[in-house]
Amino acid sequence: MIKIAKFGGSSVASAEQFRKVKGIVESDPDRRFVVVSAIGKRFAADNKVTDLLLLVNAHVQYHVDCTALLADIEQRFLDIASELGLSWPVAERFETFARNIRKHSPEYIVSRGEWLTAHLMAEYLGVPFVDAADVVVFHHDGKVDMERTAARLRDVMVREGAFVLPGFYGATVDGQIKLFQRGGGDITGAILARCVDAGLYENWTDVSGFLSADPRIVESPRSIRRITFDEMRELSYMGASVLQEEAIFPVREVNIPIQIKNTNRPADEGTIIRENAEPGVDEHLITGIAGKRDFVSVHVKKAHMSNEVGLVRRTLSIFEHYGVSVEHIPTGVDSFSVVVAGDDVRESVYSIIADIRREVEPDDIALSDGLALLSVVGRNMSKRSGTSGKIFGALGDAGINIRMITQSSQEISIIMGVNNVDFDRAVRCIYDRFVRNELVAAGA
Repeated sequence: MIKIAKFGGSSVASAEQFRKVKGIVESDPDRRFVVVSAIGKRFAADNKVTDLLLLVNAHVQYHVDCTALLADIEQRFLDIASELGLSWPVAERFETFARNIRKHSPEYIVSRGEWLTAHLMAEYLGVPFVDAADVVVFHHDGKVDMERTAARLRDVMVREGAFVLPGFYGATVDGQIKLFQRGGGDITGAILARCVDAGLYENWTDVSGFLSADPRIVESPRSIRRITFDEMRELSYMGASVLQEEAIFPVREVNIPIQIKNTNRPADEGTIIRENAEPGVDEHLITGIAGKRDFVSVHVKKAHMSNEVGLVRRTLSIFEHYGVSVEHIPTGVDSFSVVVAGDDVRESVYSIIADIRREVEPDDIALSDGLALLSVVGRNMSKRSGTSGKIFGALGDAGINIRMITQSSQEISIIMGVNNVDFDRAVRCIYDRFVRNELVAAGA
């Protein structure tokens, strides 16, 4: 079985981390194809090389000298190469890059973090370096040409047998460097897994997979060993993300599972993400709890609204006009609410309300802020009667007011609105009642 092993920035941040990567790769002969991000933070106050290169680009754009900044970046790579005894000419290649810095495109500048890291990792692992610019093909509109990319990757796979590939970037057919969005190394790994028909896509990072709740709110939350793609999407959207969301689509379409693993604790089981759950395995009621604060609800009331065709559409078009993404639309017979992120309407909310008054002519319109959204996710909730009532009852027993309720069409998540000040307490309440009690009952 082919395993694609993608290592994030924290996994390659130092010579010590390089050694861990080598141990992981060499422990399994199926890990022949490796994708790396640019070297990341070594400690909390450190800087990611990608962030430093973005700053270099800003210096270039505003004609500010960046010599010292470039020297700091170069030293990060020199330190790794020196400690590991690598011979790849870091100083020579970096000097060429720095000397021509004002001739390079912004995307070329930012991509060099991955390019340099992958060169060092390839030498350290003793396998060929393959430049992503030669195999990951972008259309000029920024979308990946999957057909050409697959053909090139399969060709180099057969020719080389093993390689290290830098993540985060590729190139157009005429050689122009193009970047994915931030976290794009995850996407590169997923594309490689799909194109070479891998049996597993491993994403190595600094956490041992998904947790069932935010450890900043819940003490020692349960690890999620197995989760479906739909559940992961629900939790990731509400902030519980350890994987770039766009990375799931290339592998999901061809049913390749993803495993989140911890470079610093490789023996940990991690989290497996699949299209469908394995029957009888990890049949927890609740898979995970996630949420975000600071939403705003615009409540529109109009008598006989249900008889007026297009009223909701006209309201939503106003939010669209202001470039505001709508999160939820709870509805009643004569009213509905539009829930949006507070930051998205900070400068425009009163203009939006004025436009709704003019366009829809409601009987009443009200603005409510300080709203937090809490998502309880679990593929088994729909199979057990009374789950929603028990969740609402638990919050009621704790004196937490529920301001909004909505359920996903797939019935794998229940989303509730609570006051910002009640958010942490609501998460702990649901976790203790449904997850911790389940663990206690199971003797875990």
